[in-house]
Amino acid sequence: MSYKVLLVDDEKIIVEGISSLVDWKSLDTELVATARNGIEAYEKIRALKPDIVISDIKMPGMDGLTLVSKINEEFPTIKFILLSGFSEFEYAQTAMHYGVKNYLLKPCNEDKIAAALNDIISELKDQKAQDTFISELREKYKKAQPYIKTRLLTEFLTSKSYSNKDLSYYQQLFDIEIKDQEVRLILFKLEGDFSYEHLFAIKNIGEEIFDSILLNSNIGENALFLIEDQGHSEKLHDQIEQIRELINEYYKRDTTVAISEGGPIRKARNLYREAMECLEHRFYLGEGSIITKNDILPSNKDCPKGDFIIDEQQIVLKIKSGHVQDVCKEISRAFEKMAELRMGIHLTKSYCIQLYMAIIQTVDTEHMQDYLMGTSALLKMETVQHMKEYIETTAKKMTNEYYNHFKSKQSSVISKVIEVVKSNLRNPDLSLKMVANEYLFMNPDYLGKLFKEETGQRFSVYLTKIRIEKALEYILTMDDIKVGTLADMIGFGNNPQYFSQVFKKYTGYKPSEYRKVT
Repeated sequence: MSYKVLLVDDEKIIVEGISSLVDWKSLDTELVATARNGIEAYEKIRALKPDIVISDIKMPGMDGLTLVSKINEEFPTIKFILLSGFSEFEYAQTAMHYGVKNYLLKPCNEDKIAAALNDIISELKDQKAQDTFISELREKYKKAQPYIKTRLLTEFLTSKSYSNKDLSYYQQLFDIEIKDQEVRLILFKLEGDFSYEHLFAIKNIGEEIFDSILLNSNIGENALFLIEDQGHSEKLHDQIEQIRELINEYYKRDTTVAISEGGPIRKARNLYREAMECLEHRFYLGEGSIITKNDILPSNKDCPKGDFIIDEQQIVLKIKSGHVQDVCKEISRAFEKMAELRMGIHLTKSYCIQLYMAIIQTVDTEHMQDYLMGTSALLKMETVQHMKEYIETTAKKMTNEYYNHFKSKQSSVISKVIEVVKSNLRNPDLSLKMVANEYLFMNPDYLGKLFKEETGQRFSVYLTKIRIEKALEYILTMDDIKVGTLADMIGFGNNPQYFSQVFKKYTGYKPSEYRKVT
Protein backbone atom coordinates (compact mmCIF):
# COMPACT_ATOMS: atom_id res chain seq x y z
CA MET A 1 0.00 0.00 0.00
CA SER A 2 1.39 3.41 -0.97
CA TYR A 3 0.96 6.42 1.26
CA LYS A 4 -0.84 9.50 -0.14
CA VAL A 5 1.08 12.80 -0.02
CA LEU A 6 -0.22 16.37 -0.50
CA LEU A 7 2.33 19.12 -1.31
CA VAL A 8 1.56 22.74 -0.30
CA ASP A 9 3.64 25.84 -1.14
CA ASP A 10 2.82 29.29 -2.53
CA GLU A 11 5.97 29.24 -4.69
CA LYS A 12 5.28 27.40 -7.92
CA ILE A 13 8.94 26.66 -8.55
CA ILE A 14 9.22 24.84 -5.21
CA VAL A 15 6.07 22.81 -5.84
CA GLU A 16 7.24 21.79 -9.28
CA GLY A 17 10.76 21.16 -8.07
CA ILE A 18 9.81 18.87 -5.21
CA SER A 19 7.16 17.13 -7.34
CA SER A 20 9.71 16.17 -9.99
CA LEU A 21 12.71 15.78 -7.71
CA VAL A 22 11.34 13.09 -5.35
CA ASP A 23 11.05 9.49 -6.52
CA TRP A 24 7.68 8.96 -4.87
CA LYS A 25 7.20 5.35 -5.99
CA SER A 26 10.49 4.15 -4.56
CA LEU A 27 9.47 5.65 -1.21
CA ASP A 28 6.16 3.74 -1.33
CA THR A 29 4.28 7.06 -1.65
CA GLU A 30 1.99 8.76 -4.18
CA LEU A 31 1.73 12.52 -4.72
CA VAL A 32 -2.06 12.84 -4.95
CA ALA A 33 -2.32 16.65 -5.22
CA THR A 34 -0.62 20.02 -4.75
CA ALA A 35 -1.93 23.29 -3.35
CA ARG A 36 -0.77 26.96 -3.52
CA ASN A 37 -1.97 28.05 -0.07
CA GLY A 38 -3.42 26.85 3.22
CA ILE A 39 -7.07 27.43 2.27
CA GLU A 40 -6.77 25.37 -0.91
CA ALA A 41 -4.79 22.73 0.96
CA TYR A 42 -7.44 22.50 3.69
CA GLU A 43 -10.19 21.72 1.16
CA LYS A 44 -8.08 19.13 -0.65
CA ILE A 45 -7.08 17.47 2.62
CA ARG A 46 -10.73 17.12 3.62
CA ALA A 47 -11.56 15.64 0.21
CA LEU A 48 -8.53 13.37 -0.33
CA LYS A 49 -7.52 12.57 3.26
CA PRO A 50 -3.80 12.13 2.55
CA ASP A 51 -1.50 10.36 4.97
CA ILE A 52 1.26 12.99 4.77
CA VAL A 53 1.22 16.74 4.05
CA ILE A 54 4.39 18.59 3.04
CA SER A 55 3.67 22.27 3.67
CA ASP A 56 5.41 25.62 3.72
CA ILE A 57 4.95 27.58 6.95
CA LYS A 58 4.62 31.07 5.46
CA MET A 59 1.73 31.25 2.96
CA PRO A 60 -1.00 33.80 2.16
CA GLY A 61 -4.58 33.22 3.35
CA MET A 62 -3.82 30.46 5.82
CA ASP A 63 -0.26 29.75 6.88
CA GLY A 64 1.18 26.33 7.55
CA LEU A 65 0.84 26.48 11.33
CA THR A 66 -2.85 27.37 11.12
CA LEU A 67 -3.33 24.53 8.64
CA VAL A 68 -1.62 22.10 11.03
CA SER A 69 -3.83 23.31 13.90
CA LYS A 70 -7.12 22.86 11.98
CA ILE A 71 -6.16 19.48 10.48
CA ASN A 72 -4.93 18.19 13.83
CA GLU A 73 -8.40 18.76 15.29
CA GLU A 74 -10.25 17.02 12.44
CA PHE A 75 -7.74 14.43 11.24
CA PRO A 76 -5.18 13.86 14.01
CA THR A 77 -3.58 10.87 12.22
CA ILE A 78 -2.34 12.99 9.27
CA LYS A 79 1.41 13.70 9.54
CA PHE A 80 3.11 16.94 8.50
CA ILE A 81 6.52 17.85 7.11
CA LEU A 82 7.01 21.62 7.41
CA LEU A 83 9.18 23.67 5.05
CA SER A 84 10.65 26.86 6.43
CA GLY A 85 13.00 29.64 5.49
CA PHE A 86 15.73 30.41 8.01
CA SER A 87 14.08 33.64 9.21
CA GLU A 88 10.79 31.85 9.96
CA PHE A 89 12.26 28.75 11.58
CA GLU A 90 11.36 29.85 15.09
CA TYR A 91 7.67 29.60 14.15
CA ALA A 92 8.09 25.92 13.51
CA GLN A 93 8.48 25.33 17.25
CA THR A 94 4.77 26.03 17.64
CA ALA A 95 4.00 22.94 15.56
CA MET A 96 5.51 20.74 18.26
CA HIS A 97 2.23 21.10 20.15
CA TYR A 98 0.57 19.24 17.28
CA GLY A 99 3.06 16.40 17.07
CA VAL A 100 5.04 17.69 14.06
CA LYS A 101 8.51 16.17 14.20
CA ASN A 102 9.94 16.94 10.74
CA TYR A 103 11.13 20.42 9.67
CA LEU A 104 13.15 21.11 6.57
CA LEU A 105 14.95 24.35 5.76
CA LYS A 106 14.47 25.64 2.23
CA PRO A 107 15.98 24.97 -0.13
CA CYS A 108 16.05 21.23 0.65
CA ASN A 109 17.34 18.40 -1.50
CA GLU A 110 15.87 15.03 -2.40
CA ASP A 111 17.76 13.14 0.33
CA LYS A 112 16.39 15.31 3.15
CA ILE A 113 12.82 15.02 1.87
CA ALA A 114 13.21 11.26 1.40
CA ALA A 115 14.61 10.89 4.91
CA ALA A 116 11.70 12.84 6.38
CA LEU A 117 9.18 10.79 4.41
CA ASN A 118 10.79 7.50 5.49
CA ASP A 119 10.73 8.65 9.09
CA ILE A 120 7.00 9.41 8.91
CA ILE A 121 6.18 6.22 6.96
CA SER A 122 7.95 4.16 9.59
CA GLU A 123 5.90 5.93 12.26
CA LEU A 124 2.66 5.36 10.29
CA LYS A 125 3.42 1.66 9.89
CA ASP A 126 4.09 1.27 13.58
CA GLN A 127 0.89 3.14 14.41
CA LYS A 128 -1.12 1.04 11.96
CA ALA A 129 0.24 -2.18 13.43
CA GLN A 130 -0.60 -0.95 16.91
CA ASP A 131 -4.09 0.19 15.86
CA THR A 132 -4.75 -3.16 14.15
CA PHE A 133 -3.58 -5.07 17.20
CA ILE A 134 -5.74 -2.99 19.57
CA SER A 135 -8.73 -3.19 17.23
CA GLU A 136 -8.49 -6.97 16.97
CA LEU A 137 -8.00 -7.23 20.71
CA ARG A 138 -11.06 -5.09 21.40
CA GLU A 139 -13.12 -7.19 19.00
CA LYS A 140 -12.00 -10.37 20.74
CA TYR A 141 -12.75 -8.78 24.10
CA LYS A 142 -16.23 -7.83 22.93
CA LYS A 143 -16.94 -11.37 21.78
CA ALA A 144 -15.56 -12.71 25.05
CA GLN A 145 -17.78 -10.53 27.25
CA PRO A 146 -20.29 -13.32 28.07
CA TYR A 147 -17.46 -15.68 28.97
CA ILE A 148 -15.71 -12.98 30.98
CA LYS A 149 -18.88 -12.41 33.00
CA THR A 150 -19.13 -16.14 33.64
CA ARG A 151 -15.48 -16.22 34.67
CA LEU A 152 -15.97 -13.18 36.90
CA LEU A 153 -18.85 -14.71 38.83
CA THR A 154 -17.19 -18.12 39.01
CA GLU A 155 -14.00 -16.63 40.41
CA PHE A 156 -15.97 -14.43 42.79
CA LEU A 157 -17.79 -17.49 44.12
CA THR A 158 -14.86 -19.88 44.44
CA SER A 159 -11.55 -18.01 44.54
CA LYS A 160 -9.61 -18.39 47.76
CA SER A 161 -6.92 -15.97 46.57
CA TYR A 162 -9.44 -13.12 46.39
CA SER A 163 -11.56 -14.06 49.39
CA ASN A 164 -11.32 -10.50 50.75
CA LYS A 165 -12.37 -8.85 47.48
CA ASP A 166 -16.00 -7.81 47.10
CA LEU A 167 -18.04 -7.80 43.90
CA SER A 168 -17.13 -4.19 43.08
CA TYR A 169 -13.48 -5.26 42.78
CA TYR A 170 -14.39 -7.83 40.14
CA GLN A 171 -16.68 -5.43 38.30
CA GLN A 172 -13.88 -2.88 38.12
CA LEU A 173 -11.33 -5.53 37.12
CA PHE A 174 -13.43 -6.85 34.24
CA ASP A 175 -15.23 -3.56 33.41
CA ILE A 176 -18.63 -5.23 33.71
CA GLU A 177 -21.67 -4.00 35.65
CA ILE A 178 -23.70 -6.52 37.63
CA LYS A 179 -26.87 -5.51 39.43
CA ASP A 180 -27.10 -6.39 43.11
CA GLN A 181 -30.25 -8.47 42.78
CA GLU A 182 -31.43 -11.26 45.09
CA VAL A 183 -30.05 -14.62 43.98
CA ARG A 184 -30.02 -18.28 44.88
CA LEU A 185 -27.27 -20.80 44.15
CA ILE A 186 -27.92 -24.40 43.06
CA LEU A 187 -25.34 -27.21 42.82
CA PHE A 188 -25.89 -30.50 40.97
CA LYS A 189 -23.65 -33.46 41.77
CA LEU A 190 -23.83 -36.59 39.61
CA GLU A 191 -23.58 -39.79 41.61
CA GLY A 192 -21.55 -42.80 40.48
CA ASP A 193 -19.36 -42.83 37.38
CA PHE A 194 -19.99 -40.03 34.94
CA SER A 195 -18.31 -38.06 32.16
CA TYR A 196 -18.16 -34.42 31.13
CA GLU A 197 -21.00 -35.14 28.71
CA HIS A 198 -23.33 -35.63 31.69
CA LEU A 199 -22.31 -32.28 33.24
CA PHE A 200 -22.78 -30.67 29.83
CA ALA A 201 -26.27 -32.19 29.68
CA ILE A 202 -27.21 -30.71 33.07
CA LYS A 203 -25.93 -27.31 31.89
CA ASN A 204 -28.05 -27.34 28.73
CA ILE A 205 -31.18 -28.84 30.29
CA GLY A 206 -30.97 -26.31 33.12
CA GLU A 207 -30.72 -23.45 30.62
CA GLU A 208 -34.05 -24.55 29.13
CA ILE A 209 -35.86 -24.99 32.47
CA PHE A 210 -34.55 -22.40 34.96
CA ASP A 211 -35.70 -18.78 34.85
CA SER A 212 -33.30 -15.80 34.90
CA ILE A 213 -29.92 -17.59 34.97
CA LEU A 214 -27.03 -15.26 35.86
CA LEU A 215 -24.31 -17.92 35.85
CA ASN A 216 -24.16 -21.46 34.53
CA SER A 217 -20.81 -23.17 34.98
CA ASN A 218 -19.10 -26.43 35.89
CA ILE A 219 -16.89 -26.21 38.98
CA GLY A 220 -14.93 -29.38 39.54
CA GLU A 221 -17.38 -32.27 39.41
CA ASN A 222 -20.41 -30.08 40.10
CA ALA A 223 -22.77 -28.17 37.80
CA LEU A 224 -23.56 -24.72 39.21
CA PHE A 225 -26.46 -22.36 38.54
CA LEU A 226 -26.76 -18.84 39.96
CA ILE A 227 -30.32 -17.65 39.38
CA GLU A 228 -32.43 -14.68 40.38
CA ASP A 229 -34.41 -15.51 43.49
CA GLN A 230 -38.06 -15.00 42.62
CA GLY A 231 -39.37 -16.38 45.90
CA HIS A 232 -41.26 -19.35 44.39
CA SER A 233 -39.71 -22.28 46.29
CA GLU A 234 -42.28 -24.81 45.06
CA LYS A 235 -41.70 -23.81 41.44
CA LEU A 236 -37.94 -24.03 41.94
CA HIS A 237 -38.19 -27.53 43.44
CA ASP A 238 -40.40 -28.60 40.54
CA GLN A 239 -37.82 -27.30 38.05
CA ILE A 240 -35.02 -29.13 39.86
CA GLU A 241 -37.01 -32.37 39.90
CA GLN A 242 -37.69 -31.98 36.18
CA ILE A 243 -33.94 -31.66 35.48
CA ARG A 244 -33.14 -34.68 37.69
CA GLU A 245 -35.81 -36.79 36.00
CA LEU A 246 -34.51 -35.95 32.51
CA ILE A 247 -30.91 -36.78 33.48
CA ASN A 248 -32.07 -40.07 34.98
CA GLU A 249 -34.21 -40.85 31.91
CA TYR A 250 -31.54 -40.07 29.32
CA TYR A 251 -28.35 -41.10 31.16
CA LYS A 252 -29.53 -43.37 34.00
CA ARG A 253 -27.66 -41.19 36.48
CA ASP A 254 -28.91 -39.99 39.85
CA THR A 255 -28.12 -36.47 41.04
CA THR A 256 -27.79 -34.85 44.43
CA VAL A 257 -28.81 -31.18 44.53
CA ALA A 258 -27.89 -28.48 47.06
CA ILE A 259 -29.85 -25.21 47.25
CA SER A 260 -28.61 -22.14 49.10
CA GLU A 261 -30.76 -19.62 50.88
CA GLY A 262 -31.65 -16.47 48.94
CA GLY A 263 -29.46 -13.41 49.30
CA PRO A 264 -27.93 -10.40 47.49
CA ILE A 265 -25.42 -11.23 44.76
CA ARG A 266 -22.66 -9.46 46.68
CA LYS A 267 -23.01 -12.27 49.25
CA ALA A 268 -22.89 -14.96 46.56
CA ARG A 269 -19.59 -16.35 47.88
CA ASN A 270 -21.29 -17.12 51.21
CA LEU A 271 -24.20 -18.70 49.35
CA TYR A 272 -21.76 -20.89 47.44
CA ARG A 273 -20.14 -22.05 50.66
CA GLU A 274 -23.57 -22.74 52.12
CA ALA A 275 -24.56 -24.81 49.07
CA MET A 276 -21.25 -26.72 49.22
CA GLU A 277 -21.88 -27.48 52.89
CA CYS A 278 -25.35 -28.73 52.01
CA LEU A 279 -23.88 -30.91 49.30
CA GLU A 280 -21.38 -32.48 51.69
CA HIS A 281 -24.28 -33.60 53.91
CA ARG A 282 -25.39 -36.11 51.32
CA PHE A 283 -23.38 -38.44 53.64
CA TYR A 284 -26.24 -38.17 56.11
CA LEU A 285 -29.20 -37.60 53.79
CA GLY A 286 -28.38 -40.12 51.08
CA GLU A 287 -27.49 -39.77 47.42
CA GLY A 288 -30.13 -38.27 45.17
CA SER A 289 -31.45 -35.83 47.77
CA ILE A 290 -32.39 -32.18 47.40
CA ILE A 291 -30.62 -30.54 50.33
CA THR A 292 -31.26 -27.11 51.83
CA LYS A 293 -29.85 -25.36 54.89
CA ASN A 294 -32.77 -26.62 57.00
CA ASP A 295 -31.71 -30.22 56.26
CA ILE A 296 -28.24 -29.81 57.75
CA LEU A 297 -29.15 -28.10 61.02
CA PRO A 298 -28.10 -30.19 64.05
CA SER A 299 -30.84 -32.24 65.64
CA ASN A 300 -31.93 -31.63 69.24
CA LYS A 301 -29.85 -34.52 70.50
CA ASP A 302 -27.03 -36.54 69.04
CA CYS A 303 -27.62 -40.12 68.02
CA PRO A 304 -25.99 -42.62 70.40
CA LYS A 305 -22.85 -44.15 68.94
CA GLY A 306 -23.92 -47.69 69.86
CA ASP A 307 -21.33 -50.26 68.86
CA PHE A 308 -19.49 -47.93 66.49
CA ILE A 309 -15.72 -48.20 66.89
CA ILE A 310 -12.93 -46.77 64.72
CA ASP A 311 -10.09 -49.29 64.45
CA GLU A 312 -7.42 -46.68 65.06
CA GLN A 313 -4.63 -49.21 65.61
CA GLN A 314 -5.32 -50.78 62.23
CA ILE A 315 -4.92 -47.37 60.56
CA VAL A 316 -1.72 -46.72 62.54
CA LEU A 317 -0.28 -50.08 61.42
CA LYS A 318 -1.07 -49.23 57.79
CA ILE A 319 0.69 -45.87 58.21
CA LYS A 320 3.82 -47.47 59.63
CA SER A 321 3.85 -50.06 56.85
CA GLY A 322 3.92 -47.25 54.26
CA HIS A 323 0.79 -48.32 52.34
CA VAL A 324 -0.98 -45.08 51.35
CA GLN A 325 -3.89 -46.73 49.54
CA ASP A 326 -4.64 -49.01 52.48
CA VAL A 327 -4.57 -46.04 54.86
CA CYS A 328 -7.02 -44.10 52.69
CA LYS A 329 -9.33 -47.12 52.48
CA GLU A 330 -9.41 -47.52 56.26
CA ILE A 331 -10.11 -43.81 56.82
CA SER A 332 -12.84 -43.84 54.16
CA ARG A 333 -14.40 -46.92 55.74
CA ALA A 334 -14.56 -45.15 59.12
CA PHE A 335 -16.24 -42.07 57.64
CA GLU A 336 -18.68 -44.14 55.61
CA LYS A 337 -19.71 -45.94 58.80
CA MET A 338 -20.29 -42.63 60.56
CA ALA A 339 -22.42 -41.50 57.63
CA GLU A 340 -24.52 -44.66 57.77
CA LEU A 341 -25.22 -44.15 61.50
CA ARG A 342 -26.29 -40.55 60.85
CA MET A 343 -24.47 -39.32 63.95
CA GLY A 344 -24.74 -35.66 64.86
CA ILE A 345 -22.08 -33.15 63.87
CA HIS A 346 -20.68 -32.78 67.40
CA LEU A 347 -20.34 -36.52 67.92
CA THR A 348 -18.78 -36.92 64.48
CA LYS A 349 -16.24 -34.22 65.34
CA SER A 350 -15.34 -36.00 68.57
CA TYR A 351 -14.63 -39.22 66.65
CA CYS A 352 -12.58 -37.29 64.09
CA ILE A 353 -10.46 -35.69 66.83
CA GLN A 354 -9.98 -39.12 68.42
CA LEU A 355 -8.84 -40.60 65.10
CA TYR A 356 -6.58 -37.64 64.36
CA MET A 357 -4.87 -37.90 67.76
CA ALA A 358 -4.19 -41.60 67.20
CA ILE A 359 -2.65 -40.85 63.78
CA ILE A 360 -0.32 -38.07 64.96
CA GLN A 361 1.00 -40.30 67.74
CA THR A 362 3.05 -41.95 64.98
CA VAL A 363 5.12 -38.77 64.45
CA ASP A 364 8.31 -38.05 66.41
CA THR A 365 8.00 -35.90 69.52
CA GLU A 366 9.94 -33.03 67.94
CA HIS A 367 7.15 -32.29 65.44
CA MET A 368 4.20 -33.25 67.64
CA GLN A 369 3.40 -29.65 68.59
CA ASP A 370 2.89 -28.70 64.93
CA TYR A 371 0.36 -31.45 64.42
CA LEU A 372 -1.48 -30.73 67.68
CA MET A 373 -2.53 -27.41 66.14
CA GLY A 374 -4.62 -29.49 63.74
CA THR A 375 -7.15 -30.28 66.45
CA SER A 376 -8.19 -26.60 66.56
CA ALA A 377 -8.47 -26.54 62.77
CA LEU A 378 -10.67 -29.65 62.79
CA LEU A 379 -13.03 -28.19 65.38
CA LYS A 380 -13.56 -25.08 63.23
CA MET A 381 -14.41 -27.04 60.07
CA GLU A 382 -18.05 -26.96 59.04
CA THR A 383 -18.29 -30.13 56.93
CA VAL A 384 -17.50 -33.76 57.52
CA GLN A 385 -15.82 -33.95 54.12
CA HIS A 386 -13.34 -31.22 55.02
CA MET A 387 -12.48 -33.05 58.24
CA LYS A 388 -11.96 -36.27 56.30
CA GLU A 389 -9.69 -34.53 53.80
CA TYR A 390 -7.64 -32.92 56.57
CA ILE A 391 -7.17 -36.18 58.46
CA GLU A 392 -6.44 -38.08 55.25
CA THR A 393 -3.84 -35.50 54.16
CA THR A 394 -2.07 -35.79 57.52
CA ALA A 395 -2.18 -39.60 57.36
CA LYS A 396 -0.85 -39.62 53.79
CA LYS A 397 2.03 -37.35 54.74
CA MET A 398 3.05 -39.57 57.63
CA THR A 399 2.61 -42.73 55.57
CA ASN A 400 4.86 -41.35 52.84
CA GLU A 401 7.48 -40.44 55.45
CA TYR A 402 7.47 -44.02 56.73
CA TYR A 403 7.58 -45.32 53.15
CA ASN A 404 10.52 -43.09 52.21
CA HIS A 405 12.36 -44.10 55.37
CA PHE A 406 11.74 -47.75 54.55
CA LYS A 407 12.90 -47.25 50.94
CA SER A 408 16.04 -45.46 52.14
CA LYS A 409 16.82 -48.29 54.52
CA GLN A 410 16.07 -50.84 51.81
CA SER A 411 18.40 -49.05 49.37
CA SER A 412 21.15 -49.10 51.97
CA VAL A 413 20.76 -52.87 52.37
CA ILE A 414 20.89 -53.47 48.62
CA SER A 415 23.98 -51.27 48.35
CA LYS A 416 25.68 -53.55 50.87
CA VAL A 417 24.61 -56.60 48.84
CA ILE A 418 26.23 -55.12 45.71
CA GLU A 419 29.44 -54.36 47.65
CA VAL A 420 29.59 -57.96 48.89
CA VAL A 421 29.09 -59.26 45.35
CA LYS A 422 31.89 -57.11 43.94
CA SER A 423 34.35 -58.12 46.64
CA ASN A 424 33.47 -61.82 46.45
CA LEU A 425 32.90 -62.19 42.71
CA ARG A 426 35.65 -64.84 42.35
CA ASN A 427 34.10 -67.04 45.07
CA PRO A 428 32.18 -69.89 43.33
CA ASP A 429 30.09 -70.34 46.51
CA LEU A 430 28.77 -66.78 46.33
CA SER A 431 24.96 -66.86 46.59
CA LEU A 432 22.03 -64.94 48.01
CA LYS A 433 21.92 -67.31 50.97
CA MET A 434 25.62 -66.74 51.67
CA VAL A 435 25.25 -62.94 51.50
CA ALA A 436 22.19 -63.02 53.76
CA ASN A 437 23.60 -65.40 56.40
CA GLU A 438 27.27 -64.46 56.53
CA TYR A 439 27.28 -60.74 55.79
CA LEU A 440 23.88 -59.15 56.44
CA PHE A 441 22.37 -61.62 58.93
CA MET A 442 18.97 -61.49 57.27
CA ASN A 443 16.38 -63.96 56.08
CA PRO A 444 17.46 -64.98 52.51
CA ASP A 445 13.89 -65.01 51.18
CA TYR A 446 13.20 -61.54 52.53
CA LEU A 447 16.52 -60.25 51.17
CA GLY A 448 15.71 -61.74 47.76
CA LYS A 449 12.37 -59.96 47.75
CA LEU A 450 14.01 -56.64 48.69
CA PHE A 451 16.64 -57.10 45.99
CA LYS A 452 14.00 -57.76 43.32
CA GLU A 453 11.94 -54.70 44.40
CA GLU A 454 14.98 -52.43 44.36
CA THR A 455 16.80 -53.62 41.22
CA GLY A 456 13.99 -55.17 39.19
CA GLN A 457 15.83 -58.49 38.81
CA ARG A 458 16.50 -61.65 40.80
CA PHE A 459 19.83 -61.93 42.63
CA SER A 460 20.99 -64.90 40.55
CA VAL A 461 20.35 -63.03 37.29
CA TYR A 462 22.21 -60.01 38.61
CA LEU A 463 25.19 -62.11 39.75
CA THR A 464 25.47 -63.84 36.36
CA LYS A 465 25.27 -60.51 34.55
CA ILE A 466 28.05 -58.99 36.69
CA ARG A 467 30.29 -62.03 36.18
CA ILE A 468 29.87 -62.05 32.39
CA GLU A 469 30.48 -58.32 32.19
CA LYS A 470 33.67 -58.83 34.21
CA ALA A 471 34.69 -61.63 31.82
CA LEU A 472 34.22 -59.30 28.86
CA GLU A 473 36.48 -56.77 30.55
CA TYR A 474 39.20 -59.37 31.12
CA ILE A 475 39.01 -60.66 27.53
CA LEU A 476 39.49 -57.18 26.10
CA THR A 477 42.32 -56.18 28.46
CA MET A 478 44.29 -59.41 28.94
CA ASP A 479 46.13 -61.15 26.10
CA ASP A 480 45.74 -64.89 25.49
CA ILE A 481 43.78 -65.58 28.67
CA LYS A 482 42.61 -69.18 28.85
CA VAL A 483 38.94 -70.07 29.31
CA GLY A 484 39.66 -72.10 32.44
CA THR A 485 41.58 -69.23 34.02
CA LEU A 486 38.87 -66.78 33.08
CA ALA A 487 36.12 -69.01 34.53
CA ASP A 488 38.03 -69.27 37.82
CA MET A 489 38.65 -65.50 38.00
CA ILE A 490 34.94 -64.63 37.81
CA GLY A 491 33.55 -67.29 40.16
CA PHE A 492 32.70 -70.24 37.91
CA GLY A 493 35.40 -72.29 39.65
CA ASN A 494 36.68 -75.41 37.93
CA ASN A 495 33.84 -75.50 35.42
CA PRO A 496 34.95 -73.77 32.19
CA GLN A 497 32.43 -75.69 30.11
CA TYR A 498 29.46 -74.28 32.06
CA PHE A 499 31.06 -70.83 31.93
CA SER A 500 31.32 -71.08 28.11
CA GLN A 501 27.64 -72.03 27.86
CA VAL A 502 26.54 -69.08 30.01
CA PHE A 503 28.89 -66.72 28.16
CA LYS A 504 27.51 -67.72 24.75
CA LYS A 505 23.92 -67.41 25.98
CA TYR A 506 24.68 -63.91 27.23
CA THR A 507 26.81 -62.62 24.27
CA GLY A 508 26.05 -64.97 21.37
CA TYR A 509 29.71 -66.02 21.13
CA LYS A 510 32.11 -68.43 22.82
CA PRO A 511 34.81 -66.81 24.99
CA SER A 512 37.45 -67.76 22.42
CA GLU A 513 35.47 -66.10 19.62
CA TYR A 514 34.59 -62.85 21.35
CA ARG A 515 37.92 -61.01 20.94
CA LYS A 516 37.92 -61.80 17.20
CA VAL A 517 34.52 -60.20 16.57
CA THR A 518 35.12 -57.05 18.61
